[in-house]
Amino acid sequence: MKDTTSKFAPINTICLMILAASASTWVLVYTKSVLMPFVIALFISMLANSSANWLNRRWKIPYTLGIILNFVLFMAVITMVASFISSSIESFVAGAGIYTDRLNDSVDWILSKATNYHININAQFVTDTLAKFPVFNMVKSVGGLIMSLFTNILLVTLFVIFIFMGNASAEKPALVGTIQKQISFYLLVKIGVSILAAVCTWIVLTSTKTELAMMLAVLTFILNFIPNIGPSIATVAPLPVLFLQHGFDWHMILVLVLLAAMHFVIGNILETKWLGKGMNLDPLVVVASLIFWALVWGVMGAFLLK
Repeated sequence: MKDTTSKFAPINTICLMILAASASTWVLVYTKSVLMPFVIALFISMLANSSANWLNRRWKIPYTLGIILNFVLFMAVITMVASFISSSIESFVAGAGIYTDRLNDSVDWILSKATNYHININAQFVTDTLAKFPVFNMVKSVGGLIMSLFTNILLVTLFVIFIFMGNASAEKPALVGTIQKQISFYLLVKIGVSILAAVCTWIVLTSTKTELAMMLAVLTFILNFIPNIGPSIATVAPLPVLFLQHGFDWHMILVLVLLAAMHFVIGNILETKWLGKGMNLDPLVVVASLIFWALVWGVMGAFLLK
């Protein structure tokens, strides 16, 4: 009997691990409406706590006043970004007819080029497929997703307030303080390089008179938090807009080259230098994590996987 039990012990352990992982995943899915704002609030509280302590050491500003200043700055940035995104989406939707005409002209150009090279393409099938493709609904959904994040800011703020109340009423162990400092430093560097990438993206797109430059810059800021994959997506994200605006010409090539060079310099030189070492994450691990958190917490889960 003892030999039989020891024989199946590894199988029992694996089964228990699978059940525990399944239960944990179910809890994450079931509580995502509360846990996601809590995770965001936890990150914000760490940053605000580090900033308030720095202001206190540097300029003798009281800790409470430093926290209030951080909240005011945070709300101002959120309001400004929300207004820019809202105006960008409204202008894009208002010009939906123009973009439809440009898309049809682009398809006709591609079909004519294919005919010149003796490539047979079913023009009617392409036209019908494009007519059914919900591109503008997808844009509205992305905008609605971003705007829904801002509408939940009240819940995030409440979590932050309670977190700071708990920090003020209890002494933190030295290990916890060290971990918070390290996480805050990483977040500050990541936010800094993400802002830099977003500003550079906005400058490049504005210089080439690309529409939706502000929304694409904000998208770059968010995607930059996803390692390896995020900057790659942010690099090619403006290409459909450029294709609709100018067709396949020097605008698209110039923007692609500039954005690729910018992300390479920021991600592989500046971020590595500021963090002191590279993250050296396996792309397969990144993709697996991205899929898991996207399935569990949706698109926001992919943004928060770091």
